[in-house]
Amino acid sequence: MRNLALALAFLIVLVGPILMRPKQETAGSERTVVVITPHNESIRYEFGRGFAKHYLAKTGQRVRVDFRTPGGTTEITRYLDGGYVAAFENHWCNVLKRPWSNDAAKNFMNPKAAPDTPARTAFLVSDVSCKIDVFFGGGAYDFMQAAAKGQLIDSGILKAHPELFGDAPGQVPQKLSGEPFYDPQGRWLGCVVSAYGIISNTDALARIGITEPPYRWADLADPRYIGQVACANPMQSSSINKAFEMLIQQQIAETGEDVPAGWLRGLRLLQRIGANARYFTDSSTKPSLDISAGDAAAGMTIDFYGRFQAESVAHRGGDYLRYADAEGGTSVSVDSVALLRGAPHPDVAREFIAYVLSTEGQKLWNWKVGAPGGPEHYALRRLPILPSLYTQENRAHRTDPDIFPYEMAKKFTYHDTWTAALFIPQRFIVRVMCIDPHDELRAAWRALIDANFPPAALAEFERLDVVDYAAAGGRIKTTLSSGSRIAEVQLAKELADHFRVQYQRTIELARAAQSVRATSP
Repeated sequence: MRNLALALAFLIVLVGPILMRPKQETAGSERTVVVITPHNESIRYEFGRGFAKHYLAKTGQRVRVDFRTPGGTTEITRYLDGGYVAAFENHWCNVLKRPWSNDAAKNFMNPKAAPDTPARTAFLVSDVSCKIDVFFGGGAYDFMQAAAKGQLIDSGILKAHPELFGDAPGQVPQKLSGEPFYDPQGRWLGCVVSAYGIISNTDALARIGITEPPYRWADLADPRYIGQVACANPMQSSSINKAFEMLIQQQIAETGEDVPAGWLRGLRLLQRIGANARYFTDSSTKPSLDISAGDAAAGMTIDFYGRFQAESVAHRGGDYLRYADAEGGTSVSVDSVALLRGAPHPDVAREFIAYVLSTEGQKLWNWKVGAPGGPEHYALRRLPILPSLYTQENRAHRTDPDIFPYEMAKKFTYHDTWTAALFIPQRFIVRVMCIDPHDELRAAWRALIDANFPPAALAEFERLDVVDYAAAGGRIKTTLSSGSRIAEVQLAKELADHFRVQYQRTIELARAAQSVRATSP
């Protein structure tokens, strides 16, 4: 009897909490939505908390947002590609009972495949899943590519809320200043707007003899910034690659829309900024953090990284961090949200997307902490996409009351015909011109500075015929589009070695000119 009593007591201790737990907290009662995102912890916290509160109030059910953060949008793209390859191969072989082949692997996500290609047709009518519900965050380019592959499907939000989208006053336009704001088929929707600019540390600037914070892209090419510019790697960050594209577009506009000439001017400006770079990091948030710490003086960034870091410093009593949208050199573009094909929890996923685009969700982006409907802990310092929120009455609640993106968009027009097709070649060119040979690039730049930029040496430094507009849209684009990793690596090595030799030749010419000048009477 004593042993039986002990066993019964043990059973009560083990099972009792489960039996007595409130019904709404029992296993299986909590809904889940799986969201893949490049967004930082503060955004994830506020939208996870906000959506859970919204969903409970609307449905009486608890929900958990399961955020997955493999990295930036480049890593997310790779993750989704890999997930859909595995899922569709299983569907093709085990459901459709067809043998897997190179043709099927090559074409099922290929938007250029013929409409009657069996694998492509099968994928677009399937419900294969990468086990993720929602893609949340990242520029329009990444979402357009995912939609073209067939990874995104219509969430139904565009049709359900026609009052939000269109060209009437107060609606989200389909395009603004050349930038797409949503997919007409509803496969992705912009949910927050962004611009690109420069973050700088006034204390660090003073150490290198600069009194005015930089506000134009060209300011970062000043030789006094050598070793003081923090840069993200465009191979890892689509946002910084977009900033580079804005820089090039500005140069094209300033040449009178001579695209090949403006392309070269833009690359030469990027080359000088790269020469001033302290590093090229894989983390798009690191430059703002390092500039805040004084480890670098300035850098290029997407607006909310700059504003968020300035907010953090100001909160601690500092006033040395500055962010400025690049004067005449940035469009207003969107980060987006979309429903993924085969979403495991489609109903909750659609509700999450609707929440992000609702007035309730939109306030989280720019309302002050503690303001009615605002965030709980973090001022996100981002700009809502809903035009209806930019009213005089709402200014008191906003963290950035003087920024009106729909007015700012009028100052810059993005021309997709100029550079959009070269978005991938552009980042590859920055890699082989600036990142892979970075030590040689900086040494050549230092030699030019020390020699006071002798013309022959500078001309050698700026010789970019291997990456000009024709090469970017020809050999480079063809190689990168071929799908051959071996061909891409070979081309990268060839071009990086070319620039290493070129930069070494620049050093020799600069030192020779300096020596002649030193011995001249």
